[in-house]
Amino acid sequence: MHLLLIALAAAYGAVCGLLVPRPVFRLAVVPEEPWRTRCPAGHTITGPVRGWLGTARCRACAGTTGADVTTPGAEAAPPAPVVPAAAEAPAAGPAPESGARTAATDSPWRTRAGGSYGPATAMTGTVAALLCGGLAATTGARPELAVWLLLVPFLCVLALVDLAVHRLPDVLTLPLPAAAAALLGASALLPGHAGSWTGALLGGAGLGAAYLVLFLIHPSGMGFGDVKLALTLGVALGWYGWPLLFAGAFAGFLFGALYGVGLLLARRAGRKTALPFGPFMIAGTLLGLMLGGLGAA
Repeated sequence: MHLLLIALAAAYGAVCGLLVPRPVFRLAVVPEEPWRTRCPAGHTITGPVRGWLGTARCRACAGTTGADVTTPGAEAAPPAPVVPAAAEAPAAGPAPESGARTAATDSPWRTRAGGSYGPATAMTGTVAALLCGGLAATTGARPELAVWLLLVPFLCVLALVDLAVHRLPDVLTLPLPAAAAALLGASALLPGHAGSWTGALLGGAGLGAAYLVLFLIHPSGMGFGDVKLALTLGVALGWYGWPLLFAGAFAGFLFGALYGVGLLLARRAGRKTALPFGPFMIAGTLLGLMLGGLGAA
C-alpha cells in the first residue's frame, strides 16, 4: 500500500511538471513588465484559466517543428524560460520583490525552436515526481500529505521564476500562506494527522517576522518577496513544530551559502552579486517536511 501511494504521488508530480513551464514562462518578467500573453513564436496563449493552465506548447505551436515561427502581425515575444544557461551569473542589485534583473532578455533561459519551451517539461516533471514521491514516502498516508502535494507545483513555479528573474510574484506569494493554513486546518480535523494547526499558524508568523527583520537590517541582501514566501514556508514547517521549522530554515541558508561559495570558487560571481534565495528557502522547507514526516512515523 505504501509503495502504491509513493507511485501515485510520483505520477501526480510528473503530471504537474508538465504544467509548470507555462506559468514560469508567463511570470518570468521584471516587475515593470506585464505577464507574458504570447508564446515564443508570437501566438496568443490560450487555454483553461485564461491560458495559465496547459502544457509547454501553445495550441498554435502544437504541430510545428524546426525553426521558430512568428505569426504575421504578432508582437515580438521575449525569450521563453527553458534550459538554464550554465555560464550566466546573476546580475547585481535588488529589485522590488526579491528581483535583480533589469531587462527581460537578461534571463538564464533559452528559447527552443518552434516556439516551444518544452525541454523544461522533462526537467520539471522529473523533479516534481521525485519531490512528490519523496514526500509520500516520508509522510505516509496522513492528511497533511495532500497539502504538501498541492504546494509542490506552486513552489516549483516560484523557484524557477526566482532563478530566471530574481522575482517572487505576489500573485502566488500572497494567497499561498492563507491557502496552506486553511488546508492544514482541514487536515487537523481528520484522524491520523501528525502535526499541529496552531503550530503551523505560529510558524508562519514566526518565520515571516524573522525574514522581515533580516530584510529591514539588510534590504540589499534579501528581497521583500522572500519575506512573503517565508509566511507559506513557516506555515508548512510549523505544522511539525519549532525544531523542524528551525531545521528547515537553517537548511535553506546552508544551501544558499554553499551555492554562493561554489559560484565564488568558480569565479562566476563576486561578493556583491545578487543571488536568488527563494529556491534555497523552498529546498530547505521540502527537506524539513520530509524529516518531519519521518520523525512523526
